[in-house]
Amino acid sequence: MSFAHDDDSTPESHWRTWEQDRSGADLQIEALFDGRLPSRFILLAAHPDDETLGAGGLLARLAREGVRCDVVVLTDGEASHPDSPTYSRTQLAELRRTEVANAVQVLAPAAALSFEGLPDGGITQEDAAAALTRLLSEGEAPRTLVAAPWRHDGHTDHDAVGRAAAEVCEAHQAPLLEYPIWLWHWGTAEEQADQLADLSLRHLDSDDHTRKTSALATHVSQVAPLSAAPGDEVLLSADFLEHFDRNYEAFFVSEGSSTFERLHQDKADPWEVAERFYERRKRSLTIASLPRERFCRTLEVGCSVGALTRELATVSDNVLALDTSETAVRRTAEVLSTNDAAEARLATVPRDWPREDGPFDLVVLSETGYFLSSDQLDEVIALILASLDEDGVLVLCHWRHPIEGWELDGADVHERVRRVPGLTTLALHTEEDFLLEVFVPPPADSVARREGLL
Repeated sequence: MSFAHDDDSTPESHWRTWEQDRSGADLQIEALFDGRLPSRFILLAAHPDDETLGAGGLLARLAREGVRCDVVVLTDGEASHPDSPTYSRTQLAELRRTEVANAVQVLAPAAALSFEGLPDGGITQEDAAAALTRLLSEGEAPRTLVAAPWRHDGHTDHDAVGRAAAEVCEAHQAPLLEYPIWLWHWGTAEEQADQLADLSLRHLDSDDHTRKTSALATHVSQVAPLSAAPGDEVLLSADFLEHFDRNYEAFFVSEGSSTFERLHQDKADPWEVAERFYERRKRSLTIASLPRERFCRTLEVGCSVGALTRELATVSDNVLALDTSETAVRRTAEVLSTNDAAEARLATVPRDWPREDGPFDLVVLSETGYFLSSDQLDEVIALILASLDEDGVLVLCHWRHPIEGWELDGADVHERVRRVPGLTTLALHTEEDFLLEVFVPPPADSVARREGLL
């Protein structure tokens, strides 16, 4: 695809109709990182202003959430007005570097801004890949989110940067968001239907939208003429800019591998649950703590390789086991292969909560709750309450030692559940290493009372 900046632009009214007709949920950045925000955001721009046009709202939001943000501008944009009689390429480069610095100050004042100085109009895929590889080597790539121009945007620099980002992010298993810019200018919903089907939208709140609008205005050399002289005409027309006054940004998403998927890919049994006596004993205590001999429908959230799932299947007529790792789900399915009433399913909670599969009379959350954010845990607890039958049982079991890199620990998880009005503790087993707690709807009938001994 090739085009000229002064070609007739597809009207924004066309894209408003497309947006109204499309279906699909909003892009959730947390879903790319096991329910958490990334620790770092690298925003690649081929030219000054790409960062604002393509992902300015996302940059503003992640910076406000405390994510470390790096804005990397690969060229100085010195070729934007090749026939300018008033500005040399050197002067244009200096002007545009100042403009992008002002834009980033509006969007994310604490963000680190750097320039690679690659030739405007001559970025090679190799040079862009080298720059991104160097950046990813500075931190934990899988906890880093990268945004870059779309590899099919139709501008040679954008396409080269997009291809490079796709190659490097795949090698580093880092999630990648590719933002289209010129697609909105030359494309149509009909001709690009197959590509647009893979596009995810992320809606902006009023603050993000305001910051993006203000930041775009700082790119004066692009949104207004340099002068009245021929060769200094405005580069980004009002019709083109209308595409970026939306309440959303759009991305093609390459997810990379989640933390838990990498763990299960790297090692057949990441926590050695089959080998360690500690794990075998903990599972035995979990099963022994159940207040009934048998259950009808059991849900296990976070099954890993299926060691506990297999034992839950011995006391359940039906078992549904969930995990966010595809490899873990496959291994659990192998463990359950001889049991037609047990299923392992790929799911990330709370997003993929199995509402249609309940109600459950047993829900097990073992060594999983602290991998959720506070808000996610609250939502999961509410979903559990809504999914338990009137006599349902909830079992929690969690490590008591510090959990590095996560918001919650085991004690936090149990305390959150204890505060829920619809559940009360029936049994509590506390050791130095873990908590095992059984919750039931109040009032809690003891096993002896159920058996008619009292």
